[in-house]
Parts: sequence; structure tokens; C-alpha cells
Amino acid sequence: MARKQLLFGFLLLITASVMGQKKNPASVIFDSDIGPDYDDVGAITILHVLADRGQANILATVASNKYEGIAAVLDVFNTYFKRPDIPIGVPKGKAVALRDPQHWSDSILAKYPHSIKYNSEVPDAVEVYRKVLSSQPDHSVTIVTVGFFTNLANLLKSNPDQFSKLSGKELIKRKVKLLVSMGGWFPAGTEFNISKDATSSVEALEQWPTEVIFSGFEIGRDIKTGLPLIHNESIQNSPVKDVFKIAIPQNVQDSAGRMSWDETAVLVAVEGISPFFSKCPGKIQLKADGSNTWKKGNFGQFYLIQKGDPGKVANLINHLMMEQPKRKGD
Repeated sequence: MARKQLLFGFLLLITASVMGQKKNPASVIFDSDIGPDYDDVGAITILHVLADRGQANILATVASNKYEGIAAVLDVFNTYFKRPDIPIGVPKGKAVALRDPQHWSDSILAKYPHSIKYNSEVPDAVEVYRKVLSSQPDHSVTIVTVGFFTNLANLLKSNPDQFSKLSGKELIKRKVKLLVSMGGWFPAGTEFNISKDATSSVEALEQWPTEVIFSGFEIGRDIKTGLPLIHNESIQNSPVKDVFKIAIPQNVQDSAGRMSWDETAVLVAVEGISPFFSKCPGKIQLKADGSNTWKKGNFGQFYLIQKGDPGKVANLINHLMMEQPKRKGD
């Protein structure tokens, strides 16, 4: 057993070394429906941990969902990871308002510090996008969306404003390098993030002017995580652990760990596709109901293909989710 644990630790170090060779941190806007499921919690955790390692610069955390309290939920995690000043936005117009059935969001809001209480205290998500994008170097921003395409469709339709003279599409084309989406089911299927606000998904993905990488349903389905986190007794007073500890026992299908859809999107957005994935070139084809097929070819879009054992990705995600916030002086 000791030899296996030593080998596992060595493999994690090698993987971290390979994935951490990028010189410049990825500048990331994180767009999440954080609430209906709880893999979003794993995703925002990994993003903050990679930022602690100097591999990511978190420009904003915006919600694509609008249940009351979602801005506060984002604030809990930003505050816990000692980045309480990260801009937060929430859609103010028509949008999905879907709360978590496990009630983990209520639990962490009651227990952990946050300065934002109501969604009305933060700007519209599109305003945050336009303000942040306008201040960044050209072709430098990675957007990772692990929720609905509501904000991105609205951003594409946005007009010049006090932040930029460019239209939304022009602003995206100038400032964004890459869009990574946890969305779709490949090569064909119907997936929640795209189908829930299908109109916005169709609008956004038909017009999106930069490279897109999709981490499809089939990728995260086979990567089960969370059990090492909830059984780690050294981790105390953590909203990340609390969420998984509350939610995993409520669903029998999570007995081996929660499927890791959103975590894989963040991992790829910051670290790239190697060594765990390859990608298939083409373009997503959407029907009005949000179901998708795939047209192969060189269109600047790709979906991920798992390379090797998904358990290796799960091991890395588990390791990252158990890292604690970086302390001053670390």
C-alpha cells in the first residue's frame, strides 16, 4: 500500500510539472450557472487553486443563472480563496432561475463570509464582460463557460458603451483568444447547459468569432471526483468540502463520486488539452431544442476526446480540489 501511495504521489507531481510549464498565466472570465449542480463548485475551486499557483489570472466570475443569492454564492468562494474583489455579474434580463435541489447554497451562505447579499448589488453580467474585456490586451482572454449561453448571446448583441466603442461581436473578436464550454454531447446528443436556454445557445454559437473547445457530457460523465475531499479530515471549515459532503449522499449515482463536467472545462481552459485529451475539429450543429450534432472540418471549433484512463484526470481534480487557499507569504 505504501508503495502504491508513493507512486501515486510521484505521478501527480509529474502531471503537475507537465501541466504547469506554461509561462504566462491564463486570463480567465468564469461564467457559471453555479447552483443546479455542484460540479461548478469544483470548477471554481480548481480555477482559484491554479490562480494560487500562478497559472491563472481570474478577471471576473459571472453567473448565467439568476436565482436570488447566486451572486452571494460566487462571493463566498472568491472570499474563501482570498480574492473578494473579483468582479461579479448576474443577468438582469430574461434568464434561467434554477436553484440547487440539495440546498448546499443556502448552507454555505449561512455559514461562510461574503459581502454580497443580493443579486441587485452587482452589475449585469454583460456590463462586467464589456468592462473587463475592454481593459485587456488584444486576443488575450479565455472565457470558460460551465453554464448557459445567456450572457454570451447578450454580449454578442451588445452595443458600444462607456467601456468600448466596439459592438459586442467586435469586442469579442478583438479581446478573446478562446472560448471553452462545458456543453454539448458528442458526436451527437442533448446536454443540459446548451438545451436549458437553447435560444441563447443557438444565437451565441452560430455567431461566435473565436476558437471554441467543447468538453462534452461524455467527458465529465466518466470522471468521478469528490470522495477524497469529503473524507479528508485535515480539511475543516471549507465551503468546498461542505458542498460535496452535503450533496454526494443525496444521490445514489454519486456513490463513487460526482461526475466532473465543469472541472474538466476549467482544467483545459487554463492548462490546455495535454496530456489527458485530444480534440476533434469541426463545428457544432444545433437544433432549436438545443440538441446537437457535429460537422467535421476546419471551422475553428473542437470537442475533447478522452485519452487513456479517465481515472488519471479524476486523481488530478481530486488533488486540486483538496488544496487550501494560499496564505499570505506562501
